[in-house]
Amino acid sequence: MCSGKCAKCLGITLIPLAILAVLGHILLFFPAGKVAESNDHITGEVFYLGGLLGSGVLMIFPALVFLGMKNNDCCGCCGNESCGKRFAMFSSILFAAIGFVGAAYNFIISAVAINHGPICYLGKEAGKDIWDYPFSDGNYLGNKTLWERCKVYQINGKSEFDTEVIITWNLTLFSILLIIGLVQGVLCAIQAINGLIGTICGDCKCCGCCGNDGPV
Repeated sequence: MCSGKCAKCLGITLIPLAILAVLGHILLFFPAGKVAESNDHITGEVFYLGGLLGSGVLMIFPALVFLGMKNNDCCGCCGNESCGKRFAMFSSILFAAIGFVGAAYNFIISAVAINHGPICYLGKEAGKDIWDYPFSDGNYLGNKTLWERCKVYQINGKSEFDTEVIITWNLTLFSILLIIGLVQGVLCAIQAINGLIGTICGDCKCCGCCGNDGPV
């Protein structure tokens, strides 16, 4: 496959992943699918914007660059095979690095959030509602009985945040972001290698404007 076609394929794959990461992260601002009374009721790692910025906004730029690789002029000028193509492929390596950093950032934040666990309502102390992190080092992942440390938060006698729902909500969404970050990192790494090959070897045998074989 031509390096340009490969880059376009990767770009097409990155776009929906970036959109999914943004949507997934936005949902994290609504614990258990409800509007939080205070930012203190939202897990801290959400505010690091790993999915929103790292795998979302930051990933759009390399994705658009990869999409445009196939449309770059293969020849540019007669007698100068792959004119401009090698530079374009080299620039894609730089954008792949940016995308990889964004994906890695999201992956790390998501992994920390999963290990740390969500913030939960722990009950009242001295008449005050206590919100804190009852888990440590991912101990709740293999021991569901620990989930009972989180209490049901009620407002005016109505259940607002159910223990199991809020933990499952955070765990599911951060796991999705973790997987997205991993996949995006792999795709950006592939494009970095693909871009290096394209920089050194050019993009197939495409110099049809010079009277040679057309694009493959």
